[in-house]
Amino acid sequence: MTQNTPPRGSGRPKNPSASRQGGRRPKQGQERRPAPDPTRDLAFDIVCGVVEHRRMLETTLDRAGPMDLRDRASAHRLAATTLRYLGSMTEVLQPMLRREPPEPVRCALLLGVAQLLHLETPPHAAVGTIVDLLRRRGLAPFAGLANAVLRRVAREGRELLEGLDEARLDVQPWMWGAWGQRARSISRGLHREAPLDLSMRPGATIPEGGDVLPTGTVRYPAGTRIATMEGFEEGQFWAQDVAAAMPVKLMGNVSGKSVIDLCAAPGGKTAQLATAGAQVVAIEKEEARAVRLRENIARMRVEAETIVADGLTWRPAAPVDAVLLDAPCSATGTFRRHPDVLWIKRPRDVTALAQGQDAFIDAAREMLKPGGMLMYAVCSLQDEEGPDRIRAALERGGWRHEPFTDAELAEMSIARTPEGFFRTHPGLWWDRGGMDGFFAARLIKI
Repeated sequence: MTQNTPPRGSGRPKNPSASRQGGRRPKQGQERRPAPDPTRDLAFDIVCGVVEHRRMLETTLDRAGPMDLRDRASAHRLAATTLRYLGSMTEVLQPMLRREPPEPVRCALLLGVAQLLHLETPPHAAVGTIVDLLRRRGLAPFAGLANAVLRRVAREGRELLEGLDEARLDVQPWMWGAWGQRARSISRGLHREAPLDLSMRPGATIPEGGDVLPTGTVRYPAGTRIATMEGFEEGQFWAQDVAAAMPVKLMGNVSGKSVIDLCAAPGGKTAQLATAGAQVVAIEKEEARAVRLRENIARMRVEAETIVADGLTWRPAAPVDAVLLDAPCSATGTFRRHPDVLWIKRPRDVTALAQGQDAFIDAAREMLKPGGMLMYAVCSLQDEEGPDRIRAALERGGWRHEPFTDAELAEMSIARTPEGFFRTHPGLWWDRGGMDGFFAARLIKI
């Protein structure tokens, strides 16, 4: 596949017995009314949102409205699994389809394949729930197609998977190419749910069952619910991937220093800075995100000023000692938690984001004292958003690059690049559960 869009099934059947598109409508009065199934309905909306509209998974979740937390969690898991294996499952479906079905039908079929091949759902349940889903959504003419195709997947799907390069198929080709020699290593994290990582307030008691990583982050198995853990309501810890916690650690001793946290929501780095003794001003442009930022700061009981403003134009009353810029980016490094990024991002998105990142770096320079530090960070795997932005800033002038030392990264030495940047990806620390993809660099204003 060479397209830069979510894959579409387009192959012809390998044998004449392949399923025909469509299905006979039951006679009037005979059609069974499918029972409500909020889990699969929401999962269907999520996958259709990504595949048809390039809408983020979380956006659909936010629009879903109130529902049982278990249904919501199950829907998220089903949709996320479908998106993790979207490309390879499309390949499995291709020889079973005579013609390309409408996009919503294809999304429903993919949900069924995910249940059969990756979630160990019993075949009768996987098939029946998708047939019922199509009937609920006004797609009853395709119920027969779904029944026949998914039954065949149950019989032959695993054998078809064996010959596929799943890792490569489950990433857009342009993205795989951009990762270069790192692509195969990065893809180790593709089909694995992310664990829960916690950053602890200094002196807080670690909740039972945690594994303390070398950097001090505490890790729990995937699926652990943070809100039920002792100490959550008291603000003793917050969720933060081990890689995401490193940029603040690499700022060194910030006690008593004035620090601006640009693009601060949801507030994990703000909490890190505040609990380390910094005088923090947290800037967030979007009001909805600022509300979440304030709620998290209140729960974590940290002292920080929050301001709703555009960081490109807002300036402090006086220059500050340091700026932490966790810049808006493609977020490709977070695909373990957000597999939708693998299908909604396009090369032109990265180009546009890089322009914005340059503007934020220039704005940060105007906020700093001479000799002040900018910690630039992105949760992206793309060179254009990481090392290329630092090189561009140095070419524009007014900065010097201060490489991270071996001592500073002693607890995660694998993340130090030859240039002295910090760079991680989901395939690192595989035996410990992996980590998000992050890039960070330190610039000093001159």
